[in-house]
Order: sequence, then structure tokens, then C-alpha cells
Amino acid sequence: MIKYLKEDAWKVIEEGFHPEYQRSSESIFSIGNGHFGQRANFEENYGADSLQGSYVAGIYYPDKTRVGWWKNGYPEYFAKVLNSTNWIGIRVVIDGEELDLSQAKVVSFQRELDMQRGLLSRVFVAELSNGNQVEVNAERFCSMADNECAAIRYSLKMVKGNAANVEIRSYLDAQVVNEDSNWEAGFWNPLASHASAELMYVGAQTKKTEFELGVAAKTTISNDSKFKTLTEQFYAEQAFDLAIAEGDTITVEKFVGLVNSMNYNSGELQSAAEKAAERGATAGYEAMRSAQAKAWEDIWSTADIQIEGDIAAQQGIRFNIFHLNQTYTGEDARLNIGPKGFTGEKYGGSTYWDTEAYCLPFYLNTHNQRVGRQLLVYRYEQLQKAIENAEKLGFTNGAALYPMVTMNGEECHNEWEITFEEIHRNGAIAYGIYNYVRHTGDRAYLAEYGFDVLLGIARFWAQRFNWSEDKQAYVMLGVTGPNEYENNVNNNWYTNYIARWCMTYTLKVILFLKENHASAYADKKAKWNFDEEKETKQWASIVENTYLPQMKDSEIVLQQDGFLDKELLLVTDLKDEERPINQHWSWDRILRSVFIKQADVLQGFYFFEEHFSNEQLEANFDFYEPRTVHESSLSPCVHVVLAAKLGREEKAYEMYLRTARLDLDDYNHEAYQGLHITSMAGTWMAVVEGFGGLRVKSGELHLNPMLPSLWNSYSFNIKFRDSDLKVTVDKNGTKITRLKGDLDQVKVNGESIALA
Repeated sequence: MIKYLKEDAWKVIEEGFHPEYQRSSESIFSIGNGHFGQRANFEENYGADSLQGSYVAGIYYPDKTRVGWWKNGYPEYFAKVLNSTNWIGIRVVIDGEELDLSQAKVVSFQRELDMQRGLLSRVFVAELSNGNQVEVNAERFCSMADNECAAIRYSLKMVKGNAANVEIRSYLDAQVVNEDSNWEAGFWNPLASHASAELMYVGAQTKKTEFELGVAAKTTISNDSKFKTLTEQFYAEQAFDLAIAEGDTITVEKFVGLVNSMNYNSGELQSAAEKAAERGATAGYEAMRSAQAKAWEDIWSTADIQIEGDIAAQQGIRFNIFHLNQTYTGEDARLNIGPKGFTGEKYGGSTYWDTEAYCLPFYLNTHNQRVGRQLLVYRYEQLQKAIENAEKLGFTNGAALYPMVTMNGEECHNEWEITFEEIHRNGAIAYGIYNYVRHTGDRAYLAEYGFDVLLGIARFWAQRFNWSEDKQAYVMLGVTGPNEYENNVNNNWYTNYIARWCMTYTLKVILFLKENHASAYADKKAKWNFDEEKETKQWASIVENTYLPQMKDSEIVLQQDGFLDKELLLVTDLKDEERPINQHWSWDRILRSVFIKQADVLQGFYFFEEHFSNEQLEANFDFYEPRTVHESSLSPCVHVVLAAKLGREEKAYEMYLRTARLDLDDYNHEAYQGLHITSMAGTWMAVVEGFGGLRVKSGELHLNPMLPSLWNSYSFNIKFRDSDLKVTVDKNGTKITRLKGDLDQVKVNGESIALA
């Protein structure tokens, strides 16, 4: 854990300059608007360690896979979320000396992320080599009110020293690279570059995928100056030359327009980008800033979670909610929720099983129902690709294997044990459909899109199981479960269980469609050449005879065959200096160890808690949690929910802080690579499903609240069917306020509570 940030309810604050944590700060203070975003790089030049990053949603490059050996079915490329045009650049040169915090003496420094209004700011005083001291106040934002626009205000004051000449060089630079490129290649080709007194523009096109990006900017300056421009391939600059004396302030405002070929034809890009930049400049910085604040006010009105009495917990949950909302807004059905969002390059592709397993509940409860439905339709639109992915591995008859990592439906993950073996992801996608229908009551979705996906997944599982004469049961061999510290195991309990459930659920959906949507069902049978009698008979046989490993004479299920052959150590047996083990141990040692990266068996107990008694949950929690190192960002939140269900406040709170402050306090020493965006939805789950005990059962909303002893109260809003509710839990009990809709009752601790 690394703590250097100040705790505050609405802000993330770095007091004092910490160059050793610069990359981590660039991640933590990142900003975006669902359309584009960027790491918190400095506007002025910075010559020390940094990862420059500006990213555009949906734009990627298929970087050719680089491995030492090749296997049939291996993905041909690894998708890269591309670093793109750097639009924040404002170089400052004072009497020939570049302002650069890696070279100047930093007298004072403060950086703030205002989560309430979506603003990133810095103020610092730097002393140059001649003794002059300058103060910089910089603020910028990616507009949530107009997602093609961004704005920067950058003020430079001479606080001490002699009069000097200042060059301000505002620029756009598309000559950028990805640090994680497999082949150290550039991913962009240059298009137009233009600069004038009014506007500058840079266009670029991705290699292979041929996405085009157009970025325009208009720069204004408060003082009289000499003006000049510079254009090169990939580059455009507006430069100002002026004098500054002690006490003088120069204010630069930069209005940016950013568009791409996903939304415009190629010939329209420059005009569209320039119009967006002009919109910002015409409105002015203060008006844009006010619109940004109003847009975030609207978001927080439904998404906020308020915690009284624990500032660390409050900051943590808001930090996570903030990043989720600036990563994915639900406005574009072609987009999904990338694991790093706009905060870094690691993990490449934009979509993992995290979306259905962790993010969907957040968006179902805090956004219009359309957004949750859209996340599911995204998978429907990629069903044919999932069938092709399965065919590459030898599956037939419309069996679908959804990719572990994807941009367009194709698998693009480049680790064999994940690509071929971590097939439980199919189960999460089916569970997402179930969870959506359970929460919204939108059963028509099953007839429109849901059944198609469920059929492809059920067909996959039917072929992936095989009959074991020895066990007289259906088994599944050579898989990786959610615990990625195990590879190529047989009969991972979670994978077998969720596969069996998928077929059971699909059988139930078929009955529903036959009774309620007979015509649509008949059409789908014909479309997919579905032999109902033959295929459902096979599924029923597998469901009836699935092998699930179990500890003898115990309630404990076994994570996989042979798990008890391991040395059954506990996490408490590890030395502090060996943690995290993925940064200190060999992979061989990790794979042979008992230690669990994230919830595996317990992921199943989370998804299917109604299938198990409290005694079963308790036995398995007590066996597996003490062996879990929580080195996946997705791990703590599941344990919060389960610990809260068991009434274990201390463990639930410990895990809550770990998930809520995972990146803020850098628990796993990974923040420099980017933030864990999808797991941030798990932080919301930890409060609402964990401490709030929120469940939907038989179409009814249930709450079973727990108030952590360090909290005075907490409250959250939820959307359920056509109603908006506010739930407040304090030392006097639970209060539920209906803000909108006609829901008339909720069950609290098993009792029906009437809503006024």
C-alpha cells in the first residue's frame, strides 16, 4: 500500500510534488467523457519518467501477436487501445529556458481532481536556473456536456524575478507511440496538418484498421504578443512571444474539438473538429466549465453514495463512481467498458467478462434501463464472431465462445491459458442476461436477443463437457477458473457449476418462449437450425450428471480436482516482503501453490447464493478466503458481499477499503499502469449489495442492511423497474424514500415496508 494522497470527500489531492509516483498520479488523476480521455500528463514539457496517454473510445490497432511458439486457434493479434493525438501540449520557454518540473526547483506543488465537477487542476511554483520564480495555475476538463470538446486554462505568473521574454507554444501532436507495442512500431499514418491565427488541426489515420481522428484547437492569450505558426507531419502549433515582468500574469485558454471516423465520414472530419473547437471558444471557458459542473451534478444526483463518519470510505466510493461514469456513459452502443478506461494501455482490448459480472449491476441501478440493455445487445451483435471463435477451436453447430478480450467480437488475448482455457467467461455473459431480466422484468429481451446468445453458449458447454467412464459423470478438462493462479486444471468447480446452470437457464427460457413468444421462437429455431428435442435432451442429461468436486464428509466444494494435494498454507504464512506474490515469485511456484488470486469457488457462491445454505457459504468462505491473496482487483468486492451476508462486519469492512481504495492507495503497486476501471463497479456492489444487502427475489426488491461501526450513516439511490428510490441506513434503522414511480413496497430484513 502506498499512501501519499490527501483524504477528502469530493477531491483527490496531491500536496507536494512526488516524481517517484508521477506515473501513478497520471493514472489516478485521469479525466474523460466517455468519448475520449487522457492521463493526467502535464501541459508543459516534463522530461522525467512519464506515460503520455490520450485515448479515444473504440479506436484500436490489431498489434500482431508475438509469442515464442504458435498453436492452432491462437489469436493473430492483440488489440491495442491506442495512444492518440496529444492535445494538451503548452510548452513554456522563459528567456530560453524550458519550464520543466524535472529540471526546475519545485518550490510548491498541488494537484487536484475535483470529482464533483469533473475538473483537473494544478498549481505550482517553480524556480528557474536564474532564480526567477513562476507560478502556474492549470485547469482542464473533457466536457461531459459536449463530448466532442475539451478546454484548458493555463495561467503563468512571474512571482519573483526580473522581466523576461516568454514563448508560449500551444500544439497538437499525433506523432505518438504505445509503450506496450509488441513490435515497437507506430500505429498512425499522418493526414492533414494546418495552423493559422484562428485554428490549428491535425488529422491521423490508424494503420490496418483505418480509423481516422481529427483534432482541432483554438488558442487565445490574455496579453499582447507576437504570433507565429508551425506545421509538420503529425504536428501543428500556435506560438506566442511576449514579455512578462514581476507580478504579471499570462492566461492561455485552449479550446479543443476531437472527432473520429466512427461518427463522421472522412471528408467531414476536419470541418467537424474545427466546429467543435469553435463551439467551445464561442461559449467561452467559464460557460463550458459551468456546463461541465451541471452535467456532473446530474450524474451525481442518481449515482452518488454518501457515507457519513468515514472520509476514507467516502472518498474511495466517489473516486470509483467518478471513473466509471467518465469511462462509459451508455450513449454509444458500439462501445463497452475497458478495464483501464482512459487511464493507461495495459490489457489492450475494451471488453472482458467484467462487464457482465461486475459492471452491469452498477449501470442497471444508476442509469436508464436502456444502458443495461445496450450492454447486452453489444454481445448479441458479436454472436457470429463468438461462433467463429469457437469454430477455430474445433466446435461446431453454432456453439459460441465469447472472447476473453475483444474490440470487435474476435478473440485478441495473447496468453494461451486465458484464450483457450478461461472459458467461464461464457457463463458470466449468460448470467448477465439473467441478471438484467431479473432486475428489469424485461422478459421480452429473451425473445428479441437473449435466447440467441444463450443457445450459442449452451451448445458450447454441451460440446465442452465429456463423459467420464471412471466418474460416471460429465467432466470438463483443461480449464482455468477465475483464479488465474491455476492453469490447465480439471473440473474447476465454478466453471462446471456455471456451465450446468447456463444449460438449465436456457431450458427454462425455451419453455417461456414457447408459452409466450411462440412465433418468435419458431423463427429462431429455423434461423439457428435448432433441433430442440435432440439438443435439449443432451443438455438435460449433462445437467443431471455434471461432476462437481467435493471434499469428503464436508460442506466444502473443491476448487478443482487435486486441490487437496497442495500444501494447505494460509495467507498469514506468507512473509510481507513476498507480497504481492505475482511480483516476487516465479510463475511455476505460484501455479503449484495453494494461493488464490481472486474469488473462484466464492464467485459461484456470490452469483448463486440462493442455491446454498448459510452453513455451506460459511464453510467455503472460511476455507477459501484465508488462502486468497486478493491480487486481482476483482477479488475484494465479492468477499465484501459474502462477508456481509455472514454478518462479518470486520472482514467486510477490511475488504471494502481494499476495493474502494485499491488504486488510491495502490494496494497492488500497479496504479502506474492505469486504474482498475471495471473492478470499480465492484466497489459499488460492495456498498449496495454488501452493506445494503440489496437483492431482487421473485420480482421483489429486498434489503438486508448492515451499518459498519465506523460509519454514522450511508445512503444510495437505486433504479428498480419504473421507480427511483433512495435508501438511507443509520443507527436508527433504514429509511426508503420513493423519488419517482409507483413501487409500493420493499422488503427490509424480510418484512414488507410500504412506500408512501
